Amino acid sequence: MNFRRLSLCMIVKDEEDCINRCLSSVKSVVDEMIIVDTGSSDRTVEICESFGAKVFNFPWNESFSDARNYGLERATGDWILWLDADEEVDASDVYRLRDILYSDDDLLNVHLINYYGDRPDPNKTFDIAHTRLFQNHKGFKFKNKIHETLNVNEVFAASDKSPEIKTVPIKIYHYGYLDPVNETKKKFERNLSMLEKELEQKDYSPWIEYHIASEYYRAKQYTKAFDYVNRAIMGFLKQLKTPPSLLYRLKYSILISSGSIDGAWPGIDRAVSLYPDYVDLHFYKGIILYAKDSFKEALEVFEHCLELGEENLQHLTLKGVGSFQALYYKGCCNEKLGQIEEAAKAYAQAASLSQTFVSPVDALRKLTAEHPDIFGDLPEDCDNEALITRVLSKEIV
Repeated sequence: MNFRRLSLCMIVKDEEDCINRCLSSVKSVVDEMIIVDTGSSDRTVEICESFGAKVFNFPWNESFSDARNYGLERATGDWILWLDADEEVDASDVYRLRDILYSDDDLLNVHLINYYGDRPDPNKTFDIAHTRLFQNHKGFKFKNKIHETLNVNEVFAASDKSPEIKTVPIKIYHYGYLDPVNETKKKFERNLSMLEKELEQKDYSPWIEYHIASEYYRAKQYTKAFDYVNRAIMGFLKQLKTPPSLLYRLKYSILISSGSIDGAWPGIDRAVSLYPDYVDLHFYKGIILYAKDSFKEALEVFEHCLELGEENLQHLTLKGVGSFQALYYKGCCNEKLGQIEEAAKAYAQAASLSQTFVSPVDALRKLTAEHPDIFGDLPEDCDNEALITRVLSKEIV
């Protein structure tokens, strides 16, 4: 068996706050580090070189793909692992990277975990399968100036191979969507400017409008976000293509976040029929039904979310919509329907799955206080853990 080599390929600019974490996570398994620097003014280059990385300067030309492809051209490994500086590979998974080098596949997905909020929290993530590993010298390169992706379809079409991509059990954590990072980098202004320039190009992809909608959504500019996501959906339909699930997820996120519940019904049903295996869309349907006071119907939907779970990484999935968040809303429905003991159990189950999701604990305390005939008088010093244990063990009057 020939020894196969793995090249890490990255592009960086002013990443001194996070590049050490990233490179440390893979230094023991990659055979070379190819770093393309697009104009750092801090210690980024110095830190990269301390890891033995080959650093190449690339004048920024407002194209992430050009910078990434510049690095690919200089990689000598049999396989490419590409990362961003604000990412790291899970320490318990990193050594599996050596095993996949002998796979017959041309490229592979990993489990990408995107943190959101003010700090990393395992219960505040969006998870998806993402292509980060591919064989070198197979014709793969990046396309799109921003939100760059690999030219997978083009390569597979030329070789008559199936576009199915396996997902390997390797987790990569992405910290770039955390609030402090976004504020520091001013990603909204930069990304929006680049995306608007892409709209000026002839035959631009509907994905551009989706990404613009995403930027406006994160900035809580919901009217503009809704306009652009609808334009993206129409763009795919005009191409006689089914709009990807991400577009419908964003559309109904916008409507729910802006309180436009009437505008979300019955359209959410059509989205669910297109992607019946997508738990997030079912969860949004439950939220919409709950807001419309259709508690019995909503209860059935949240129970279905629990059946679906969150294991399907083919869709971008919010942590909790198939577990603790679905359980919390199940409890809300039970309570509205007068099913008090069932509500308490659902709240307790939700709270036991996430210590940082406080809504079910608050709801459980309120519920038990309002129904001493069912739950008895709780001790004043009854902490959250004791309360949850008491309800789940059915220690009630």
